[in-house]
Amino acid sequence: MRASAPDLLLENVDDPYPYYRELRESDPVHFDERRGNWLVMRYDDVLALLKDETRLSAQQGTSSSMLNNDPPKHTRLRSLVSQAFTPRRVRGLKPRVQAIVDELLDEAAPRDGMDVIEAFAYPLPITVIAELLGVEKEHRALFREVSEGTALGLGATTSDPAWVARAVANNRALMAYFEELIARRRAEPREDLVSACIQAEERGDFFTHNELLAMLQILLVGGHETTANLIGNGLLALLRHPDQLERLRKEEIGGTAVDELLRYDSPVQYTGRVAREDFELRGKTIRAGDGVRMILGSANRDEREFTNPDELDLGRDPCPHLSFGWGVHFCLGAELARLEGEIALTTLVRRFPRLALAGEAPCWRPAPVMRGLRTLDVAW
Repeated sequence: MRASAPDLLLENVDDPYPYYRELRESDPVHFDERRGNWLVMRYDDVLALLKDETRLSAQQGTSSSMLNNDPPKHTRLRSLVSQAFTPRRVRGLKPRVQAIVDELLDEAAPRDGMDVIEAFAYPLPITVIAELLGVEKEHRALFREVSEGTALGLGATTSDPAWVARAVANNRALMAYFEELIARRRAEPREDLVSACIQAEERGDFFTHNELLAMLQILLVGGHETTANLIGNGLLALLRHPDQLERLRKEEIGGTAVDELLRYDSPVQYTGRVAREDFELRGKTIRAGDGVRMILGSANRDEREFTNPDELDLGRDPCPHLSFGWGVHFCLGAELARLEGEIALTTLVRRFPRLALAGEAPCWRPAPVMRGLRTLDVAW
């Protein structure tokens, strides 16, 4: 019999991990009546399904989005922009990312503390992705509103009408801005991603106009929202584990630290596919057309893969987390997110040696896919 579980992320948003652990043990391939799809909880199953292009599809209708298409269309859409996110090019951004981090902390330093989300975690990645795209500073507030609205809407089962209306209006405003920006870059190309995408579109190599608009929106949300959540979630985990925070201050472990923080409290909690055909998984029959949600946050805490998975260990190596997905849909901006997270967190904790939680308790947003904080007040 298919039983209904609570809406894991919305009803237990402060800490979904005990519920994940319960389902991993009792019902690791679980049908959620509320969402009408399967929840896959264990690491091995999630990894196998992320790699499975035969039985599962990312395709959703006639979407122009890279995220909602399978190869070969997905490959075509990804091929141009992937050149902007190679490890070599990302390393070239390191001085600029460090400069932005230093500027934000210089601005905050004269105060006694700050809301990390408002003053640091959001401005850093929005500045980086906006500069890559070639977006003027005055439009970045709109970027944030649309990005946050998209994150809150992903996977939501109910929505407030006023919120929906505002999200729709913001999205229309963003598309209108992108249309205007594209027109300006057609007339006067620059050394930015928008110009590069337009040139590919005009050659007919990669993009239709609608695909270009969809790509710009993906780059905005993917390059901003997930990194902001990495910084916020990661810092909260460090503040709750003072011994690990002290390790980050004193040891050169930034790279492994970021991967462990991504594992411990993933900014993206699940990713979805649709079954192409009937197949069996742990005694359950998944039918063609069923939605399948691979719960990355659960896989990252699976004791079958990770020793003491509920403990934060910044020296954990290897740390094969699935927070960036796997296979052809592996996160395009993974290297950039790692770079921003490492610079942001190491600089912050070293600059303010008395950093501590302050004010109101950290507040989580009711977002079922993108896990992140509304506020994170700290003092130094």
